Amino acid sequence: MVSHNRKDLLLRCLDSLEKSQDRERFEVLVVDNGSSDGSAQLEAEFPQARFIRLPRNFGLTKALNIGIRAAAGENIFFLHDDTEAAPEAVRTLAAALESEADAAAVCPLLLTPDGRPAPQLRDLPEPAEPDPEWRPAEADAPQAVEYASGAALMVRKYFLRAMRHIDERYGQFGSDAEVCRQIRHAGRRLLLIPAARVVHHGGRGPEGAQEEADQALGSAAYLAKHYGLAAGLKQRLGATLKSLLTFQLRRMTYLVSGQKIDGSQTPA
Repeated sequence: MVSHNRKDLLLRCLDSLEKSQDRERFEVLVVDNGSSDGSAQLEAEFPQARFIRLPRNFGLTKALNIGIRAAAGENIFFLHDDTEAAPEAVRTLAAALESEADAAAVCPLLLTPDGRPAPQLRDLPEPAEPDPEWRPAEADAPQAVEYASGAALMVRKYFLRAMRHIDERYGQFGSDAEVCRQIRHAGRRLLLIPAARVVHHGGRGPEGAQEEADQALGSAAYLAKHYGLAAGLKQRLGATLKSLLTFQLRRMTYLVSGQKIDGSQTPA
């Protein structure tokens, strides 16, 4: 889990994991992205979890890579701090990954807090559709999917090692699309496992305009990497023009500078 200034959400997420079946068989690793809201106090409340504390907000992608290198398990379960895992979720996902040799990753069914399927799946971005719409999963049995939200995604560690790392041209957004793209490119499968359930509260973090700009920059970086520099430039210019026309001047400033959330941003 990567967390930044969302202590209350992180508390619920950690509490749900501590109630997991076979809890003694997996480690819980929290990469704290320079939080200043008292999140450090949770380390004393959850002594069975490992905390890695970064000096400032390095963005999601860099923090994920730090967590991958530190993790000891054969499978890495990326879990956003605004989720709550059902007691059987981790065990069910690990068992599914072990039984499906051609699967590089599995994901649970994401639910809203009131129990409905949450937006979780979409097509991979492409120049004609750079920001596909998220949709809820509708499945009663395991099925292969193209792109699942990184809010809850279990990936074989050797596959992540084969990638060497998640491309750090992405800041807060884009890393899950990159992992899903690499799974597809390798001819492996990403399986949705509906028997594993995770509640996703959703919502943005405290960065506001910078997170919105980072999302557009992540999309532009993805398109530039996989479809050419012109496709990425078009996406970035389009997002910048839209910010100008809607008077989102702070967001436009981040877009023009290319300042993603990656540890290089100046403190607010």
